[in-house]
Amino acid sequence: MPTFSLPLPDEAATERLGAALAARLRPRDVVALEGGLGAGKTTLARALLRAAAGDPALIVPSPTFTLVEVYETVRGSFWHFDLYRLEEPEQVFELGWEEARVDGVVLVEWAERLGPLLPRERLTVSLSVEGEGRRAILEGDSRFGEI
Repeated sequence: MPTFSLPLPDEAATERLGAALAARLRPRDVVALEGGLGAGKTTLARALLRAAAGDPALIVPSPTFTLVEVYETVRGSFWHFDLYRLEEPEQVFELGWEEARVDGVVLVEWAERLGPLLPRERLTVSLSVEGEGRRAILEGDSRFGEI
C-alpha cells in the first residue's frame, strides 16, 4: 500500500485535506482516522463531511457520545463513527456498521478499537501533533496519493 506524508501547519491545511479526500471517496470506502486526543481527527472528519455535502456551514458534531452520525450528501451516505467509548469491537454491529458498509462512505475515529473487524481495504489517515501544527500520514489506495 502506498504511504504519503503531509504537513498540516494549520487548521486550514487540515480542512483542505478533508476537501481533497471527500472528492476522491466512493461508496463502500472506509477511512480509518487514527491519532491521539487533540491530533485533529474530528477536525479532519468535519471538513471532509462539509466538503462532501457541499455545505461549509454544515453542523457536524463529534459523535463521541452518540457513537455514530449519518449524513446524506449529494455524494451519498457518509457514516461518521467515533469508537473512543467502544468496549468491545463487536459492539460496532449495534451501531449500523454492516449497513454503513453496504453503500456508504465510512469515517472511523479511533479505528484501532475495531481490532480484527477493521477492513483490510481502507485508507488510514494517521494524525499527529508536529510543533504548532499536525502531520498526516495516509496509507492505502493510490488514488489518494495526489493530495
